[in-house]
Amino acid sequence: MPPLPKELTLSRKYAAPRTLLWKIWSDPHHIKQWWGPFGPTNTTCDIDFRVGGQFNIAMRTPEGDMLYAVGEYLEIKRPERIVYLGDADTVTACGCGAPPKAKVTVTFDEFAKDKTNLTVHTLFDRPEDMIAANEEGYTSGWTNTLIELEETLQLLEA
Repeated sequence: MPPLPKELTLSRKYAAPRTLLWKIWSDPHHIKQWWGPFGPTNTTCDIDFRVGGQFNIAMRTPEGDMLYAVGEYLEIKRPERIVYLGDADTVTACGCGAPPKAKVTVTFDEFAKDKTNLTVHTLFDRPEDMIAANEEGYTSGWTNTLIELEETLQLLEA
């Protein structure tokens, strides 16, 4: 029997230059507008955007609960790649985009003039961690988040 997967990759193409996508991934003002599956309901977005820097994004669910995305930046290669590690003490398996101890790599690949393919690749410690994260909405949450990202891009370009 083959081993269970412990990696998950989501991609979306945007009609925007990668420098613009990079900007809204690296600026807390912009991150606050799109991060999370609940729409723009983030109450705080504190980031120290450097290798070794931390980020903490607080999100309010439609039911009024608070959820947090907490992690550490492992690699930043402008404007190509951001790698972060989800905080080991995060209380939800989903981690609101930063599952506990999961390594997330975000790549920005320009495939034509002003068109970018954004990929979110998550490497979990164990297959069980990926299953638990998806049971709490990790894949559906990122799918919704990438839609929110598109709406934020449209507002910036208007």
